Amino acid sequence: MKVDFGKTAADYASYRIGFPQAMFERLAQRGIGQAGQRVLDLGTGTGTMARAFALQGCEVVGLDSSEELLDEARKLDERQDAHIEYVTAKAERTGLPKRSFDVVSAGQCWHWFDRKKTVREVGRVTKAGGWLVIAHFDWLPLPNNLVEATEQLIKRYNAEWKLGGGSGIYPKWLRDVRRAGFRNLETFSFDMDVSFTHEQWRGRVRASAGVRASLSPDTVARFDERLRLTLQERFGEQPLKVPHCAWALSCNTPK
Repeated sequence: MKVDFGKTAADYASYRIGFPQAMFERLAQRGIGQAGQRVLDLGTGTGTMARAFALQGCEVVGLDSSEELLDEARKLDERQDAHIEYVTAKAERTGLPKRSFDVVSAGQCWHWFDRKKTVREVGRVTKAGGWLVIAHFDWLPLPNNLVEATEQLIKRYNAEWKLGGGSGIYPKWLRDVRRAGFRNLETFSFDMDVSFTHEQWRGRVRASAGVRASLSPDTVARFDERLRLTLQERFGEQPLKVPHCAWALSCNTPK
């Protein structure tokens, strides 16, 4: 499945929510996200994770390969008075100076990278003993719930989409960092409901990899109309309460 998140930029900026504040509070207990720290946010997209760190007083660089997403990130920064430097590059080869960051973060994107190359690059650009944070905030499909119905609909319109059925937990990422010599691994997760109107949920789903990022505009329109009818027929009460899992892995880079 060929994915181009640049096609989703407007919906992504409008409807894809950021990580919950409770996640950053938990990271702060490990000394991550302190004012004055230099943070590199890989796969920053529209800057949701980068902005959270910047608003905590960190000096942040957001990196992404999509100029369309970075344009939306800059607009959101202006609205929230966040100051972030953006770099157009790939996570596997950032082009940034070695040993120049206290923290490297990767929110909702580690699975899109060449992970072996990226973990080596993280070790190169992070100060000795610095931090890597890999984080996710995923919707949760449960029997007969809205997410399950939505994922079934995505599969109907996009047979190549294989990202459904998740639990929000990513044990493979621990293997990635352990093999690369990273130390002091810690993970945490918590579930929470997120409120969406019908319009917001449709926008959130359109912005996903399986819809606008990989389907033709005509197919996206047909999908969106079918989702609208499904919400109307089966999930009419608003706001929708959509279960999510927040999950994070933090660890120290090799010295």
